[in-house]
Amino acid sequence: MNSKVSIIGAGMTGSTSAHWIAEREFADVVLVDILEGMPQGKALDLAEAMPIIGKDVSIIGSNDYEVTKGSDIIVITAGLPRKPGMSRDDLLKVNADIVGKATTETLKYSPNAIYIILTNPLDTMAYMSMKTGNLPPNRVIGQAGILDSARMRAFVSMELGTSVENINCYVLGGHGDTMVPLTRHSNVAGVPLDNSMTMEKLNSIVERTRKGGGEIVNLLKTGSAYYAPSAAIAQMVEAILKDKHLIIPAAAYLQGEYGLDGIFFGVPVQLGRKGIEKIIEYDLNDKEMAALRKSADAVIESVEALKTIVNI
Repeated sequence: MNSKVSIIGAGMTGSTSAHWIAEREFADVVLVDILEGMPQGKALDLAEAMPIIGKDVSIIGSNDYEVTKGSDIIVITAGLPRKPGMSRDDLLKVNADIVGKATTETLKYSPNAIYIILTNPLDTMAYMSMKTGNLPPNRVIGQAGILDSARMRAFVSMELGTSVENINCYVLGGHGDTMVPLTRHSNVAGVPLDNSMTMEKLNSIVERTRKGGGEIVNLLKTGSAYYAPSAAIAQMVEAILKDKHLIIPAAAYLQGEYGLDGIFFGVPVQLGRKGIEKIIEYDLNDKEMAALRKSADAVIESVEALKTIVNI
């Protein structure tokens, strides 16, 4: 029997996540969306592609949560996307309602599932899902750090003309403009980024990484990024289903790590079949810790705003 992944939200990110997962034969896939016909049509189209690429997976689309029964992983991408000039926090109220319902409804049919949250504001929506579902922290993971780190790796590759495979970048903190790219810990084939380019170039890459999502929103005009976010989802799905014990940056619920408590926050985590197996703590200097605390303040503010809107 194949593993099963249900994706709530069949927009561009959700359907492209389904594409990556099915193409790599990680699991059977269910797409759920409120728009009638849309998840069914995308699922059918993708299912008809499987014979061409020789992959044996089931892909189903539905407007009903019941088809998610027995899922190993629930991916929540549903929510209002950002529009030009809109901050992630502008999305708070409407997306809190969407994520809360998606969590409650899917738990009825998959009480042991691991949840991957992509809806923005990311850290706050992961908190919403955990509290609404009364889930243990290891079973809720926010997808942000892989995406932000990948963007930074891409920008470094563009600057240096080096293969992305030789570039290791680590971005921690909240998923927003206060995220913390760790240039001292990032490297090109072992050479620290601080020693690989001028400080001016490095600062430019750090700033572009922080604004990476907004840059794409402004270019597209009518949508937001979906290729890279969905590829990151697929990597997390693979790490969990294959019990890889893979260390990645992701939003995890902190209980004292990095001196923070009671929030989801981007940190290095080890992923396996039970979800988050452990949180890795880097040795940060005073400047890095100050940036991390500033980022945490933005997340705390968003969580406090959520608590005034939703009774959790």
